[in-house]
Amino acid sequence: MELSGQIAVVTGGASGIGTATAALLEEAGATVIVADLQDAKDLPGRFVRHDVASEDSWKALLADVLKRHGRLDILINNAGITGGPGSLSTTTVELWQKVQAINSEGVFLGCKYAIEGMKKTGSQKPQSKGSIVNISSVAAIVGSAGPLAYTASKGAVRLLTKSVALHCAEKKYGVRCNSVHPGGVDTAIFNPLYQAVGRERGREMLDASHPIGHVAEPRELGELVLWLASDKSSFVTGSEFVADGGMTMGLRKRQILGAV
Repeated sequence: MELSGQIAVVTGGASGIGTATAALLEEAGATVIVADLQDAKDLPGRFVRHDVASEDSWKALLADVLKRHGRLDILINNAGITGGPGSLSTTTVELWQKVQAINSEGVFLGCKYAIEGMKKTGSQKPQSKGSIVNISSVAAIVGSAGPLAYTASKGAVRLLTKSVALHCAEKKYGVRCNSVHPGGVDTAIFNPLYQAVGRERGREMLDASHPIGHVAEPRELGELVLWLASDKSSFVTGSEFVADGGMTMGLRKRQILGAV
C-alpha cells in the first residue's frame, strides 16, 4: 500500500492499536505524527504531547502539522479510556464526564479540526483529500450493562462517524470518515483482568470468548485501519467495520468488557 508523501496523525499512538497503526502507516511511506499524553520509547514517527479532550491542544496540533508539513491527509482517532467497570447505579457523574470528554468529545474535536486542515491542504486528488478513521468498539454494536460510560461513548463515536461522513460528502470536501469496532485486543486495556486472574488464565478467557479462537493482536486491527486510511478504500465512507473475531455474530452473551 503506497502512502508516500501522506501526512498522518495517530492519537493514542504511544501504545496498543495506535502504535501498531502508526508503524504500518510509516512502513507504507507516510510521515507519521504520534499524538499522546503518554510517553513511550521507540515509537514510529514523531511524538507530540497532545490532550484529545482539549480544544486548544487540537488547535495547536493542527497548526504544528500544517506549519511543518503544509498538509494533513490522515487522522486516526484512536485515543480512549475504559474508565473501569461501572453500571448505571455505580457510575459517577465525574467518571461519566471524564470518559465522554476523551472518548466522545475527543473524537468530535479531532474530526472538526482535521477536516479544516484536509479540505484546504490535503491530497491534490479532487475526490480524495483525506481519510479519518475513528476507533470505536463492539460495545457500540451490541451494548453492555457495563462499563456504562465507555459503552455510551463508543456508541457516540459510531454515529458521529456517519454524521461526519455525510457532512463531508454533502459539502464535497473529499474527506472520508469510517469507524472500526474491535473485539478483544491484547493491549493494556486487559491488564486489570491479567492482574486479577493471571496473564495465562486471562488470555485463555479472552481467547475463549471469540469464536475465531483467539483475541486479536494490535497489528491485526492496524492492517484494517491502514486500508481505510489509504486510497484502496476510496469508495468507502460512513461505514462501520466490525473486527471482533465473531463476538457479535451469535446470541451467546459475552461480558469481556465487564472484566476490565
